[in-house]
Amino acid sequence: MLFKKNQYALAISLAKSQQYDEDGLIDIFRQYGDHLYAKGDHDGAIAQYIKTIGKLEASYVIRKFLDAQRIHNLTAYLQALHRKDLATEDHTTLLLNCYTKLKDKCKLDEFIMTKDREIHFDVETAMKVCRQAGYYSHALYLAEHHDQHDWYLKILLEDLKDYDKALKYISKLDFEAAEGNMKTYGKVLMTEIPEQTTQLLKRLCTDYNANQMSEKPLSTNPEEFIHIFVNNTERLLEFLEHMIKIRPTSSSLVYNTYLELCLKAYSKETDPAIKKKNEIKIMDMLRNSDASYSINQALVLCQMSDFKPGILHLYEKAKLYQQILFYHIENRDLDAIMRTCERFGSYDPNLWVQALWFFCQQEKNQKPYVITILNEVERNNLLSPILVVDIMAKSHTATLDLIKDYIIRYLQKENEQIAEDERLIKQYREETEKMRNQMEELRNNPKIFQVSKCSGCTHQLELPSVHFLCGHSYHQQCFESYSAEHDSECPLCLTENQKVLGIIRAQEQNKDLHEQFHHQLERADDGFSVVADYFGRGVFNKVTIVTESSRPATRNIDSLNPFETDM
Repeated sequence: MLFKKNQYALAISLAKSQQYDEDGLIDIFRQYGDHLYAKGDHDGAIAQYIKTIGKLEASYVIRKFLDAQRIHNLTAYLQALHRKDLATEDHTTLLLNCYTKLKDKCKLDEFIMTKDREIHFDVETAMKVCRQAGYYSHALYLAEHHDQHDWYLKILLEDLKDYDKALKYISKLDFEAAEGNMKTYGKVLMTEIPEQTTQLLKRLCTDYNANQMSEKPLSTNPEEFIHIFVNNTERLLEFLEHMIKIRPTSSSLVYNTYLELCLKAYSKETDPAIKKKNEIKIMDMLRNSDASYSINQALVLCQMSDFKPGILHLYEKAKLYQQILFYHIENRDLDAIMRTCERFGSYDPNLWVQALWFFCQQEKNQKPYVITILNEVERNNLLSPILVVDIMAKSHTATLDLIKDYIIRYLQKENEQIAEDERLIKQYREETEKMRNQMEELRNNPKIFQVSKCSGCTHQLELPSVHFLCGHSYHQQCFESYSAEHDSECPLCLTENQKVLGIIRAQEQNKDLHEQFHHQLERADDGFSVVADYFGRGVFNKVTIVTESSRPATRNIDSLNPFETDM
């Protein structure tokens, strides 16, 4: 009856007095709101609809007030939704759009600037709407107070173009956040404010401690930020120079990039004083034992820039002595060629041979250089005289006078060697003949032992005793104590005898070294010397080893002593 007469206020009072259930009351509020809305009393209607929040679907009310003329009522309803924590992202977006359309900055401030009270909306949604509507200060406030660093920097850099403020903000963040944001926005900041950005990167890669809270400063890898300097090589050079100074153990990428930039600056520089300064700086880096640059890459960079000091230093560091020589040969630097041979000839004697070839091919007579080289070739026996003559014969400027002294000295040495060999041959023949006579004497004549003292203890020799053909005699007790393992050999002669037997066995084994012999013969400059060496080692001789079983039957095979014991 009351509903038909539109007596909703009375119906509400009656329902409350009769302890009407909540759902029933909500339905009355809805009907009352619909009635007021139909009459055009939008303020009254929205007041009733607010009472239905939590029970009545919010979209039912919102659809009624989407008209621009009723935006105030919609705003009131949306505010109530947020106060009761029942608003969705869409509700927040709609409320903020209402504020922006109404240009109600006070309400927007009241809604956004919630420093001392709990928020009732989705922060990211609010930031998006404020940013799209141009309320950047409100969006920044939300981003800053809710640690939305990415949003804060996007607004500063993309919308407000406030690069200084963005960089200061990053410098106050914790290490991980600062590192990540510099990787994201570093290029933009480097383009706009290169000096300040470079300084922050230096801190970030060496001793970053934004709030002085960490026990020790943190640092990141500088190579991860090299790409940021892509359009600013001057700042990159400054950055890398700082890193190398503070962190000498930086990675090879840091050193390689630094070297490349230094070489580019060196190549472009026209002022001799500055160019020399750059050269010193580059060489200091290349000589630095802590510098972990790639030698191969550094060599390529130096060659591309035609940086001679660096090329030669890297050749030397890599022990490429032949390359150093070829470099000077290519540049026709005669004195440098000689210095290279003198400095590195002990490591690579073949340098002298290469130098000899070069000087012999010159159109002008280079007698002083050739004489020096020939002396080294002779001193180190690097080439046979035949090869030296062959090289000199191909020269258009060399004369016989140039190698006359060398040939004479060589022939003199050969004559001296021949004389020495003949002397040794005669000596060995005499010694051999003497040994044959001794052997014949031992075979055919009795051996008289007249030693009066024991060769072991040096006391008077007494029976029982042991005698050897070498002339040593021992008490039987002394002999047994000396030679537990070698009971048939003289203890004093044992060591020397074993050496001789070892040499004989080695010579016997050398007879099977045909492959090694032919290999050395093919590679040798002087094949005759190889053959002579193998002859001297007995490779081509039939060697007979005298063993126990091969001794004459007149000897005791169990002992070198012809008299086992004297009893």
